[in-house]
Amino acid sequence: MGILVKICGINSAEAADATVRAGADLGGLVFHPKSPRHLSLDAGRALADRLRGKLRLVALVANVDDEMISTVLRAVNPAFLQLHGYETPERVSQIRARFGVPLIKAIFVADAADLASVAAYEDAVDMLLFDAKAPDGAARPGGHGAPFDWKLLRGRTFRRPWLLAGGLNPANVARAVAASNAPGVDVSSGVETAPGVKDVQMIADFVSAARSARYVEARS
Repeated sequence: MGILVKICGINSAEAADATVRAGADLGGLVFHPKSPRHLSLDAGRALADRLRGKLRLVALVANVDDEMISTVLRAVNPAFLQLHGYETPERVSQIRARFGVPLIKAIFVADAADLASVAAYEDAVDMLLFDAKAPDGAARPGGHGAPFDWKLLRGRTFRRPWLLAGGLNPANVARAVAASNAPGVDVSSGVETAPGVKDVQMIADFVSAARSARYVEARS
């Protein structure tokens, strides 16, 4: 089984095309005003149309109400809705029940204690994403380009597929997979030359490096 690769924060036609050419499995569109990768609904719709059928689309939101979720889903029609805020397990279950869309839930990690909440989410989501906990006072919960101790995840089993995020880039993604045994990886700032500015070559290099990483599938 190969590594699942997600490029997040796609915000231009060039980045969209580079993500497809590189062979990424998932492409993320961000609808979060505090992010430098935030898209308007019209821009998101255009990029979704450009990417549709070439990879699986992910629409990222954080701490939004049902009206916003409905608006984003109508505009993008994604394969997954990524909840990248501080949504409680109860809120995630409500979203799944109302919208029926496959969900990815971000879990923010600084130490092993932060993994205690995972079980409460697993029944309501289709995939987990482990990201580094934001610095104190940060305006947004993720997308800061900071890593956490990847070894915290090694040897753990979860009932859902999962992605490793936080501080990944073309130079360290293989090392991160080796340390965590992650079955999938997610990158945003690690393929940028400035916040929100995706680099075509870095996208290609990241996907290539991730594909060469060694993931050992757990056996029951």
